[in-house]
Amino acid sequence: MSPLLAFIAAGGLFLAAAQPGSPGLAPSPAGAYPVVGTAQDRCYSETGEVIACPAPGAFLSGQDAQHPGRKPAYRDPGDGTVSDLVTGLVWARAPSAPMTFADLETFARASRLGGHDDWRIPTIRELYSLIDYRGGYAGDPGASRPYIDTSVFAFAYAAGSGLGDAAHGRRPIDVQEWSATRYAGRTMGRDETVFGVNFADGRIKGYPVLDPANRMQTPHRLAVRLVRGPAYGRNDFHPDAETVTDRASGLIWQRREAAGALSWARALAYCDGLSLGGHRDWRLPDAKELHSIVDYSRIPALDPVFALRGRDVYLWSSTTHLEGPPPEAERNRAFSRTGELAVYAAIGPAMGYMEAPPGSGRRQWMDVHGAGALRSDPKTARPGAFPSGFGPQGDDIRGDNHVLCVRDLAG
Repeated sequence: MSPLLAFIAAGGLFLAAAQPGSPGLAPSPAGAYPVVGTAQDRCYSETGEVIACPAPGAFLSGQDAQHPGRKPAYRDPGDGTVSDLVTGLVWARAPSAPMTFADLETFARASRLGGHDDWRIPTIRELYSLIDYRGGYAGDPGASRPYIDTSVFAFAYAAGSGLGDAAHGRRPIDVQEWSATRYAGRTMGRDETVFGVNFADGRIKGYPVLDPANRMQTPHRLAVRLVRGPAYGRNDFHPDAETVTDRASGLIWQRREAAGALSWARALAYCDGLSLGGHRDWRLPDAKELHSIVDYSRIPALDPVFALRGRDVYLWSSTTHLEGPPPEAERNRAFSRTGELAVYAAIGPAMGYMEAPPGSGRRQWMDVHGAGALRSDPKTARPGAFPSGFGPQGDDIRGDNHVLCVRDLAG
């Protein structure tokens, strides 16, 4: 057998065809889902102050920065592209101008960026691999840091890019980017929805295909950041009675979440002290590790190989979210420090308290961001303290969320 054929037979060739949540990519071979670290390099208190990272077993030990994972690594060849040295993906250095979801495929096929003709729209797993949790939004772009490495990638807040004019209701953080991953359900009770990443505020949310700013009368326009290269993001789950091993990512998961919802501090402590499957090196997953098991093809957004106790679970991560509070938090002086939030994944619908139908004056609980959204909760919120939600979409704040612990296969 020739060396090339041997390489292909051993699974060494990636083919460009479909991956979960987005047609177009072939499955990754086993071991080909390296989860990129979040880059978060500090530990935080419950209320947001930077602290010395706690010793194992101490209060708040097991935070993201204490388990850094694979360090992000990029190369800029100077041709408008950026190579990710961890995932093998090659990215457009800059996002496109805003366009409709219907125009994305034509735009990708026509691109010859860097001399290549095989560009595609990234899946939500691919796009989120770029998130950098050293970022933080403080309400003022000049005092903020994007959630993407701007030493290699181009980024601009809306006000600085010509998209932030008040006449059109735009905010500086309105620079969301499309993925190719459609939501399996509907948001706002009716809206066809596609997931995207916002590198200004560090979240994944579902965005409607039609523009809510124009009462759903015209197509919604967001930017897209093209990608090319190997398929990325295919899990390879192997369960036993207590755990689920993902041979693609090299992570082992607790199969059933902890009984009952926990505060963020208690979630860290639970995983830090867990003994399961003959191992004691469990931890609360960071945001990217947690995202690696979110399944965008279903609701709840988790493979049934995991034994959930309910359909509407939100799962904590160990990652602190460095976004400042919404304006109402400043007024009531609650949750007013950067670093007081922690990232969670909405496995069930990501609920909020919104006006429906628009202009009716009537507000109701509904799925506002989609099962599979990654949002954040205040670490010290009391359950039931926000019966009408919080923020512009009335985000559901539960205070206590659920927990699935993780460990490394090689540990």
